[in-house]
Amino acid sequence: MSNLIDPHAKPLPSLSDRHIDPHSYPDGVAFLDGQYLPMSQAKISVLDWGFLHSDATYDTVHVWDGRFFRLDLHLDRFFGGLEKLRMTIPFDRDGVAEILHNCVALSGHRDAYVEMLCTRGASPTFSRDPRDAVNRFMAFAVPFGSVANAEQLQRGLHVAISDKVRIPPASIDPTIKNYHWLDLVRGLYDAYDRGAETALLLDFNGNVAEGPGFNVFCVDDGKLSTPAVGVLPGITRRTVFDLCAEAGLAVAAADVSVAALRQSDEVFITSTAGGIMPVTMIDGVPVADRKVGAITRRLMAIYWQKHGDPAWCSPVHYP
Repeated sequence: MSNLIDPHAKPLPSLSDRHIDPHSYPDGVAFLDGQYLPMSQAKISVLDWGFLHSDATYDTVHVWDGRFFRLDLHLDRFFGGLEKLRMTIPFDRDGVAEILHNCVALSGHRDAYVEMLCTRGASPTFSRDPRDAVNRFMAFAVPFGSVANAEQLQRGLHVAISDKVRIPPASIDPTIKNYHWLDLVRGLYDAYDRGAETALLLDFNGNVAEGPGFNVFCVDDGKLSTPAVGVLPGITRRTVFDLCAEAGLAVAAADVSVAALRQSDEVFITSTAGGIMPVTMIDGVPVADRKVGAITRRLMAIYWQKHGDPAWCSPVHYP
């Protein structure tokens, strides 16, 4: 009999009283079960439905130069996701805002990526009924990160359009920010295999949808368009609409075909992780003259100017 299945072939391994984690983590602070912890100490159970079934919702907000940007909108979306997924947490909006503030202040980061999340949790009996699970809220703040690095922000991203289809809204409500990323990850590997830096996926009708953690806009004859169907209504996407209203630019949510995107005068993506970021290559073909467009540059500048506007920001009070 093989030693792998013979219980008498060798003694059982010892049972450890605690886990020793050999991995490294970004410098930051997390909130979990009423405690503020270093990122290396923030853990969830392997039995949590959030881990086992991706049964969770979350939202991310960034802090720039010591100020939260549009925090209220992120809280709106997070609490909306909780309601739609029938989850509850022991904190109201002000309580969550205070926790996020504390994570950032304790971390000391002036520029931070801040996340609030709730998992379905686990049940004491490993029940298969999600109603038996105890929902679990947590939050963390780590250094700010961007979809595009400094070089890419200057020259523009190189994007590939994957044939992978984004999860349709009939299956998962895209207004609920979630961790269902396997379609996006497969799209990323499609892009990497083709020498690109990130990916765009299609919607169920074959039009352009969105990418891993970002929305996309195109500019034609001075008018902006962004996909309307099957996409997360991103906060930065909404911010572009607000900025366009102030700047007198026309913008609309509509179907965007692959052909139309490739033929656009300008293309850019939007995300809390990076803001407004230019795209200058699609599937190895330059967008227009392969230079960051004038409207994109204008919106990028206005976007970052708003980070100093008290009407759009709220300060972090550091110790």
